[in-house]
Amino acid sequence: MSEGSVLGQQAKELYKILCQDKWNPYITATFIAFLSVVIAAWYTSWGATGAVQNWGDWILYGVGVNESGPGNIFLHSGSVIGIAFIAGAFVSACLGGNFAFRIPPRIEIIKAVVAGSLMGIGAILGGGCNVGGFYNALGNLSAHGFAMWAGLIIGAILALKYTYWEMENVSWGQGGAKTFNVPPALQIVLGVGALIALIWGAYAYAGSQEHFWGMGAWQPLGTLGGVLLLAAALGYVFQRGRWCMIQAFREPHMTGDCKMAKSVALSIVLLVTGIAVLKHTGIVDPAHYLRGVFGWGGVLGGIIFGFGAVLAGGCGTGALWRVGEGQIKLWIVVPFFGLGAALTSKFIHGPRDIEGIIAWYQAGQPLPFSEGMLGSFTYLPNTWLGWGGTLALIFGAMAAWWIAVTWNEKTQKGVLEM
Repeated sequence: MSEGSVLGQQAKELYKILCQDKWNPYITATFIAFLSVVIAAWYTSWGATGAVQNWGDWILYGVGVNESGPGNIFLHSGSVIGIAFIAGAFVSACLGGNFAFRIPPRIEIIKAVVAGSLMGIGAILGGGCNVGGFYNALGNLSAHGFAMWAGLIIGAILALKYTYWEMENVSWGQGGAKTFNVPPALQIVLGVGALIALIWGAYAYAGSQEHFWGMGAWQPLGTLGGVLLLAAALGYVFQRGRWCMIQAFREPHMTGDCKMAKSVALSIVLLVTGIAVLKHTGIVDPAHYLRGVFGWGGVLGGIIFGFGAVLAGGCGTGALWRVGEGQIKLWIVVPFFGLGAALTSKFIHGPRDIEGIIAWYQAGQPLPFSEGMLGSFTYLPNTWLGWGGTLALIFGAMAAWWIAVTWNEKTQKGVLEM
């Protein structure tokens, strides 16, 4: 075999690994933790709720509910993260030959509306979606991550019970599913085009002398160039690994499979390690990503969000990367997710200040702070636990989760019967 043939074969194998194969969940989890630490050091921790809420606010503005327009979708950091995340997933889907327009059965369209709305409500009550309220909450050493974690487990179990009931009692709307495939060559062209657009966008941000308002101050627009590329990389990794956190809560009670739950636990341990260094050294503000829902608000938000996410067939991030691969049900879920979040935020974060976030800022962000009605702002290292106790608590909780789901997979004790 000639040297050229060997190089060509190696290039094809590398392309297959990077762009076509489904990635191992533990490798995916490691990449996600790494990118999450990098984007936090670069500018901010990431999530899905900030993006969809901004889009929901624009819908409300368009129909006259909001009197003033929200932040420009290309200057609002949350929106930029959401757009880039979907674009990164789209690149992955196209280069891997996974993109197609998948129309769900009629009943799933109705469920998409309900599920998206519930996810929006739950995300605001819980301090974020599965990322902001759980993954990055624990990653940023905020106690409210534990509250939503408990709620997500309950919500997923309740949703599974409903799903089994629906399967036995509802026969309407099962038809209408269709898939419209896109030619493989066109997918490659679209994927490469999207990748070029992302790189161009990053250069456009980097070359601008303008500023945007974010993190309580005017920031150089070039910062969004890095945010764009890092969020796109996250979207790519999520889609390549088909990594959806709601599976970590659903599958142990549905099939017993625990790979996703264990990979999420691993990713949180790695994330906590990185963010703890950033916060302890002062690179990231200790108050960053804290929410006043360590209490009943976080638990209730997790229940509502978890229930909606199981019905949707994707969590906050799972919904976004599935949008990028052409799943029409999630195209419906996402705008209703945004509307649910935007409308709930008007109530929770409006003049009543139910969460207490306005009072917290006015008081200078003291920790802990518990003047809201949903719970408290609790930064674990500032409690009696200290730094060592905080890390031990989170690492121990993730180890216990790992052991519990592994035991459940072997014994099937926690698997729900139909």
